[in-house]
Amino acid sequence: MNAENRPSVPLEKQPVRASDADRDRIADILREALAEGRLDAEEHAERVEAVYRAKTLAELEPLIQDLPAGQPQGPGPGPGHAPPPPRAFERRGGSHGLSVSNAKNVVAVLSGSTRQGRWRVGPKVNAVAVCGGVELDLTEAIFEYRHVVVNATAICGGIEIRVPENVSLRSAGSGVMGSFDVREAESPEPHAPIVVVQGVAIWGGVEARHVRGKRLRNLSDG
Repeated sequence: MNAENRPSVPLEKQPVRASDADRDRIADILREALAEGRLDAEEHAERVEAVYRAKTLAELEPLIQDLPAGQPQGPGPGPGHAPPPPRAFERRGGSHGLSVSNAKNVVAVLSGSTRQGRWRVGPKVNAVAVCGGVELDLTEAIFEYRHVVVNATAICGGIEIRVPENVSLRSAGSGVMGSFDVREAESPEPHAPIVVVQGVAIWGGVEARHVRGKRLRNLSDG
């Protein structure tokens, strides 16, 4: 059968490609499920790895279908349509702090990934290391927002985060058979950026620290 005679797939049945915001939303739900005890560490690790491998919404939906957030909410979008992600800088309950959209993803699965030099830091950075390593260097970065959330997930891997010495560094994460080490300190400068490192380390490690001698001159200039 040639291409002209091959039956076409209706648009409503074609797989919808997942966006970074879609993956971020599912990862947030899984983190809450781990914190609430609905998933154990091994289940969480398996699902998070699947999140960052997913290409379509149909691959993401089964990962939360047995969780409260994945249950039908009454009349709404049909199958294959995910609810919209949270609005930027929307506050969420619990210990995970801020949830923001338009995240930058730095992912290492069975590999290594590095972000360094003069790069623009948005309101949120997702750092994910699954049997690999992530190096996130903010010492020469350009901060376009005062509040920055680094969402760190280390599963059998490691994440290292370095920030300038005059930036406030705060922790909102935990280790599950792993180490979540954030060396917190408040900047004496009233308008200095605030970096909050949140997330989880499962059989892995997350480390965040200041680098002495590296300073921001102002909010938008690394």
